[in-house]
Amino acid sequence: MLIYGLNPVIEALRAGRVTAVRVSDAASRERLREVRELARAAGVRVQEVPQADLDRATRGGVHQGVAADLTEARAYSIGDLVRSAAGTPLIVVLDGVEDPHNVGAILRTADAAGVDGVVRQSRHAARLDGAAAKASAGAIAHVRIADVVNIARAVEALKDAGVWTVGLAGDAGDVYDEVDLTVPTAVVLGAEGGGLRRLVRERCDRLVSIPMGGQVSSLNVSAAAAVVLFEAVRQRRRAGR
Repeated sequence: MLIYGLNPVIEALRAGRVTAVRVSDAASRERLREVRELARAAGVRVQEVPQADLDRATRGGVHQGVAADLTEARAYSIGDLVRSAAGTPLIVVLDGVEDPHNVGAILRTADAAGVDGVVRQSRHAARLDGAAAKASAGAIAHVRIADVVNIARAVEALKDAGVWTVGLAGDAGDVYDEVDLTVPTAVVLGAEGGGLRRLVRERCDRLVSIPMGGQVSSLNVSAAAAVVLFEAVRQRRRAGR
């Protein structure tokens, strides 16, 4: 698994998942100083390569002169995410969100909001390297991810574990900030365009919407995730949870 960009590589080094680092021979040594220091401290080899080689390896991505090979992330189950929650569980479920930039941005928001894990479907899922890792600004190295076969069944499993499932839907009558998000909660996000699939929608405990005041009918899914997750953070801080 190859990731690239300063922040993704730095965070992966901090998480102890890097096996090798490649840096461009054209990159500033000062710019990559922290990468080199973290790699040295972790005993990770740093190889200097021609800029063209790095361009090819990253398929033209904005690599900022550095890329790294990672070990595979630990596999988590839904039960693992719920049991390992630092406090009242807050989990994100991705139903058909496949764009790597959106997935990366959601992981970045999830990490910032202190989410306990992300559930996603193993089939048709965005790879967690390259563009997704870059968009996550390194959060991909820290967020726990549970891959499942079926999202509708995953929602049922969360409910069985005592987690309230809240799906985002543009046509929902309830508004996102009028529901109690201080209880164990999973925020379920559908793909742009199609939204939540029917079976997933039907299995959610509650559907909520984000009111739109302009001419555009909806937010990007990663922006919607940020709105709802930080509303959960706000409610929990107010409640002292």
